[in-house]
Amino acid sequence: MSIPISIKELIDWSNGAEEKHSELASWLDLLGFKEREGLAKFLNTPLVRDKSMARQLLRSWSGRKLLDEVSDLILMDEDSSGERVLDTLENLLNEKDEVTTFDLLNSLSVKAIHIDLDGWIEVANNWRSELNKQQKLISDLASINDLSVRRGENNVLLPEIKETEYELISLTVSHRNEPLNLEVWNPSARKEIRKNWVLLMPGLGGDRNHFNWLARSLSHNGWPVVVLAHPGSDSLALEALVKGRLPLPGAEVIPQRLNDIDSVLRAKKSGKIDISEENVVLMGHSLGALTAIFASGVKIDDQLENRCEKVLDNLSLSNLSSLLQCQLIDITLPDRKGIENLSAIVGMNSFGSFLWQKNLDNQINIPLFFTGGTFDLVTPSISEQLGLMLALSSNPLSRVLLIEGASHFSPIRVEGQMYKSKGKDLFNLGESIVGYHPLSVQSLLAFEIINFLDKLEENKPVTSNTNITKGELKFHILDNNIIEKLVKIQ
Repeated sequence: MSIPISIKELIDWSNGAEEKHSELASWLDLLGFKEREGLAKFLNTPLVRDKSMARQLLRSWSGRKLLDEVSDLILMDEDSSGERVLDTLENLLNEKDEVTTFDLLNSLSVKAIHIDLDGWIEVANNWRSELNKQQKLISDLASINDLSVRRGENNVLLPEIKETEYELISLTVSHRNEPLNLEVWNPSARKEIRKNWVLLMPGLGGDRNHFNWLARSLSHNGWPVVVLAHPGSDSLALEALVKGRLPLPGAEVIPQRLNDIDSVLRAKKSGKIDISEENVVLMGHSLGALTAIFASGVKIDDQLENRCEKVLDNLSLSNLSSLLQCQLIDITLPDRKGIENLSAIVGMNSFGSFLWQKNLDNQINIPLFFTGGTFDLVTPSISEQLGLMLALSSNPLSRVLLIEGASHFSPIRVEGQMYKSKGKDLFNLGESIVGYHPLSVQSLLAFEIINFLDKLEENKPVTSNTNITKGELKFHILDNNIIEKLVKIQ
């Protein structure tokens, strides 16, 4: 079912020039615009506030894919290519600093738009289904009584550790025009000999400084840590997007990130990085976690395109990471044999559920420790951390840490966040973005990651448990048996 709406009538109605009881008014009532004032406000809301940034977003793979999919649901005189909308929007951006919906509609050289109601209903049902899964996951976890409830200390915040400092190393590499900047955190006082060192990678648009809290905690507990900032997909790349100089980076940066990992491992082996421990733990946030998984040598199966065709076709973007995952259809990743002496992978807000279905051929026989939050709309835990663990892990030491109320951005600490709800750097994270008690979440993450690494050194698993409370946080440590039950009852 498709609703044709005349652009002229739409604008006239919002301005009060059309009959109140016209056919158009009835359709608009069904769409939720019962008052002209509400529609007029909607039409005059800026679609674009910064034209330089908007151009770069539209030119990115993700921006074009979103526009293509929306164009299937809102047609312009039956034209579903999206090219007319894109061309008109770019022309307006050349003329104005801000572009509203009214500006766009008024400038389109079409008589009517056609809204595909069936398509929008399918999208709404998919969104509702995904949100219901997330809500049901919390209630299902609360009802699991296989294991006893464990309570932690009242105060989850660890004391801020100040004494450990890092060495900044500039590493020249053949695959980049600029050097890699590395932070090398060597423990100042060794309490005990560790078998592993940690290579820590931020996510897309992330900065080395965002994870100083974690590197410092790991180093203080005896693990050497190298924090790697990836040029081209770091905070400078995000700043270039905001200032309109470069498009939004996407999955095309993964091959270069993999080369960065190889360069760091070679530098460590040759002695350019002064770390004596032989075995490495790859650790990353979001895209950093996905890069770590690829570095293990696991390959995408041959059904990715079919899965992506289905998920992108209905615009079910309650899982925003699907855009990055499906971009990999057009990207050739280098063949890899894996990493010598790779002990484990720790992924904060990891993703990859479209890349690997549950298949014994794709499973990684090294311990995986995935962390996530129930407030994560970028990489939803039910499909990403839980589904990904079932698809990839065959190791009995693997676990998922699920924190209620934590979001995709909870692990990121920005300047000023320690004492205010809003940080001062480019991420500018506030409570509506980072979710519940970000500093407590970060402290809990450090504690449980250290616990996992401690057990890893002894080749012992972290104890699985559900409904654990610690201070203001409630969290769950899940093995594959519990995850299987949770996914089965969804």
